[in-house]
Amino acid sequence: MSERPKILCVGEPSENATGFLERLGDSFEIVKSDTPLDALDRLTRDKFAGVYVWGDAVRDSRQVARLVQNERILDGMPDGVALLDADNHILWANSRLRRWLRQGEVEGHNFYQAFDGPEIIGPDLCPFHSALATGEASRSTLRCGDRYFEVHAAPIREDDGFPKYLIVNVLDVTAVVLQRQKLEAIHQAGLELAALTPDEVYEMKVDDRIELLKTNILHYTKDLLNFDVVEIRLLDQKSGELMPLLTEGIEEEAAHRQLFARPHDNGVTGFVAYTGNSYLCENTTDDPLYLIGCQGAKSSLTVPLVQNDQVIGTFNVESPQPGAFTESDLQFLEIFSRDIALALNTLELLVAQQANTAQASVEAIHGEVALPVDSILNDAVNVMERYIGHEPEVVERLQRILRNARDIKTLIQQVGSKMAPSEAVPDSRDQSAWPRLRDRRVLVVDADESVLLAAHSLLERFGCVVETARGGSETVNMVRGCETGCGYDVIIADIRLPDVSGYELLLRLQQNMGSVPLILMTGFGYDPTHSIVKARQAGLKSVLYKPFRLEQLLTEVESAVQDQPESNS
Repeated sequence: MSERPKILCVGEPSENATGFLERLGDSFEIVKSDTPLDALDRLTRDKFAGVYVWGDAVRDSRQVARLVQNERILDGMPDGVALLDADNHILWANSRLRRWLRQGEVEGHNFYQAFDGPEIIGPDLCPFHSALATGEASRSTLRCGDRYFEVHAAPIREDDGFPKYLIVNVLDVTAVVLQRQKLEAIHQAGLELAALTPDEVYEMKVDDRIELLKTNILHYTKDLLNFDVVEIRLLDQKSGELMPLLTEGIEEEAAHRQLFARPHDNGVTGFVAYTGNSYLCENTTDDPLYLIGCQGAKSSLTVPLVQNDQVIGTFNVESPQPGAFTESDLQFLEIFSRDIALALNTLELLVAQQANTAQASVEAIHGEVALPVDSILNDAVNVMERYIGHEPEVVERLQRILRNARDIKTLIQQVGSKMAPSEAVPDSRDQSAWPRLRDRRVLVVDADESVLLAAHSLLERFGCVVETARGGSETVNMVRGCETGCGYDVIIADIRLPDVSGYELLLRLQQNMGSVPLILMTGFGYDPTHSIVKARQAGLKSVLYKPFRLEQLLTEVESAVQDQPESNS
């Protein structure tokens, strides 16, 4: 092999240059190249002391100079770069592309063969052919085993206007493609979290659906996100407490630790629930917010569960490795948490729907039973009036009938409460806005049956025990028929009953009750006998003017009972 320095001569030398080359050959090895592109290929593979350009190649000398000047820049690029001919053969490739192909010499190889026959995903299934045929750049993605490359092919035009060469830029997009595939998988997993067919919904109880949701969450968290330590807590909107829903790999004591949505003294979970912001704890040993969840955990990632811009809970994962979680992990977990929040909301709506259905069924049954039972009560106390003081045994039997009739209504309400399914998330709604009404006994007196039915429906929703009567005499008998300690806390009566006025009813009740918690109902301004005025003078508690709102009714009933001892019924 010659040890003389090499001179690269590009193009066909003129006759005048022949003698020059002969003299040059005494000291240098002359290497000839017909085209600038061939010269560029030789320059990348060998060292030359100089380059001479002759003849027609002179017009391309500036291009060659630029390519030679930029060759080192191209060779150091993080992306692959190649020069292809019209048959897709590699004329030149930078070092990055050579490393990806794991080949030292790639010149002369077909581009696709050098990549071991990759799958062309698109969008252009023939990117090189398209670029040469149209003269426009083309793009496509190649899959090579478990790696993905995006190729951009740009044609180089010749003087005749037709491109014969391609500059191909190759980008490794494996991370981007895998991330996109993972996002799509997470989205699909979110759709399947609580998905059931109508038949499955019909067959499964709410508790079963909750368990299915928890199982699916854990499955996808482990298999898709690769997180083994998981804790999900749901926020009670009223108390601010974070209630455990799902724990995996969390210490028993930590799983049952009481936490609240507060910025301090409640760990990362409380902070995230309070602020609504995700929190990446890269090192648990020096993070002041972190509370031990998993034994030996060195890092954690916690994101909020958000539904309709409201935090409904938290999703926490932990790892024994410090700095185990990346920004991508944070993005994946935030996306998955939105699907979890949506699934929980869907489940909660189902629970509410089933609870409403159960409640409607109970109310329908109660509506059919309430007034007939009240009629039994009315008849029983009327009969009992005749035997009081004469036939103790008959009175005792009638009192048993009264107790049993009242137990029927109580039993219906108890069955109804059991029919309503348990909820998927802690109940944040205030179920005791009228706590003083609970278990208060209310007697409603009106000749209109629709008013009596409405009284049952409205007041019993708030825990009242409602009985009804249609006239003054029945009212007095119902009051007299109450056992000791089971009297009425409030009596609501129409101002004009078939047998007495409101004022007259008040006077008769005072003979039996002493202080009478009576509320009179009347059409606005209707009081031809001045019954309301006289009743007020006699100690009437309050007046409701029809039509009145439910809140007005509840307020008046609560006001009437607030100074009385709670019922022992």
